Amino acid sequence: MGMFNWTEKSSTVLLQGGVIGPDERLPWPQTTVMGVQHVIAMFGATVLAPILMGFDPNIAILMSGIGTLLFFVITGGKVPSYLGSSFAFIGVVMAASAYAGKGPNANMAVALGGIVVCGLVYTVIGAIVQAVGTGWIERFMPPVVTGSVVAVIGLNLAGIPIKNMASNNFESWMQVLTFVCVALVAVMTRGMLQRLLILVGLLLASVFYALLTNGLGMGKPLDLSGISNAAWLGMPSFTAPEFSANAMLLIAPVAIILVAENLGHIKAVTAMTGKNLDAYLGRAFMGDGIATMLSGSVGGTGVTTYAENIGVMAATKIYSTAVFVVAGLIAIVLGFSPKFGALIQAIPLPVMGGVSIVVFGLITVAGARIWVDNKVDFADNKNLLVAAITLVLGTGDFTLKFGQFALGGIGTATFGAILLYALLNRQR
Repeated sequence: MGMFNWTEKSSTVLLQGGVIGPDERLPWPQTTVMGVQHVIAMFGATVLAPILMGFDPNIAILMSGIGTLLFFVITGGKVPSYLGSSFAFIGVVMAASAYAGKGPNANMAVALGGIVVCGLVYTVIGAIVQAVGTGWIERFMPPVVTGSVVAVIGLNLAGIPIKNMASNNFESWMQVLTFVCVALVAVMTRGMLQRLLILVGLLLASVFYALLTNGLGMGKPLDLSGISNAAWLGMPSFTAPEFSANAMLLIAPVAIILVAENLGHIKAVTAMTGKNLDAYLGRAFMGDGIATMLSGSVGGTGVTTYAENIGVMAATKIYSTAVFVVAGLIAIVLGFSPKFGALIQAIPLPVMGGVSIVVFGLITVAGARIWVDNKVDFADNKNLLVAAITLVLGTGDFTLKFGQFALGGIGTATFGAILLYALLNRQR
C-alpha cells in the first residue's frame, strides 16, 4: 500500500530542530507518543462539543477515530489531519432539537438527520472541487479571507477556557500556571520533550494542581474515583437519525463553514510544511463529508479537520500522517473504553483551560501566518477591512437570525469575510 510507505527518520532530526514531513515518520515508539499527544489535543473539544449538544461523548471519540482513518485513506495518506467534533454544529443542533443544554438530548435523532444531510452537501462540494479544481473556491476565499477565518476560529473559542473553565480566582491562577508550564517546556527543553509540550505541560500542571488542592486544600481536590469505578470496556449507546425538513434546512448550511475551515486548515498546513496540498482539497472535503455522514448516522457529532491538532503540528514541526493513523486507532480504542473517558475527564478543568488557551492561541496565530506567508497587503483597504470586520464579528460572536435559523460568530465571520471580499473586489 503506497499510503503506508513512510520514510523513517531518526530521532536525531528532532534534536537538530528538523521537520518531519507528511510522508516521513519517526521510529514507531516516538510516533505512538506523538499520536497520544494529538489524542489529548483533540480530546477536550471533541468531548466538549457532544456534551454541549447532549450527545454521547464516547461515540464522538469513537467516530473521530474512524473518521480520521477514513480521511487518511480518502486523501491517500497525503494530508496530515485529525477529524474531531465541529463546534460549528452546536448552535444549529441546539435549535433543531430544542435542547435545553443539560443532560442527554431527548430529541437528538432529528439533529442527526440534519448532520447526515450536511455531510452529504459537503461531500458533493468536494466532488465538484475534485472535478473542476479549486479555482472558484480560491477566487471567493483568497489568503486574506482564509487567514481571517482560521484566526477567528481560535478567537471565537477563546471565551470557552476563560469564562467556563475557571470558576474562582484559584482556578484562574491554575490556568496561568498551566500555560506557563507549556510555554517553559516549549522554550526551555529540546528534542522529544519539546515536541510533547502540550502533554508534558499538562502533566506538570496536573501534578502542581494535586499538590495545591489534595495536599494544601486550596481548591477542589483532584478526584480519581471515577477512573476506578469505570469499566475497561463498554459499548457506546448508538442512536439512529430521523430526517425532518426543518432540521435539515437548519443544519445543512454548516457545510459552507466546514469548507472554509478545512480550506483554511489545509492552507495552514501548506504554509507550515512548504508542500502544496491544493491537489488534495477535493478529496479532503469528501473525506470530511463522508466521515460526518457516518458519524451522524450512529449518534455522533459532525466532524471537521481539527485546528487543535494543527496547533500541535505548528509547535512540534512533525507533520507525519503516520501520527494521525496512530491517533485514530487510539481514539477508536478509547471510544470502547469508559475508563479512558473517565481518565481524561479527571484532568482538572482549569488545567484543561490553561492548555486550551495555548491551543486556541496557536490556531489564531496560524491564521495570521497565512497572511504573512502569502504577503497579504494591508495597505490595501479591501484587505484591511475584510480582516478587521471578520475578526471582530467572530471574536464578539456576532449572531444573525433568519427566521428560525441563527448564524453564530464563526458562521457570520465566515460568510461575512467571503461576501465582503466579493463585494469590495467588484469595485475595482
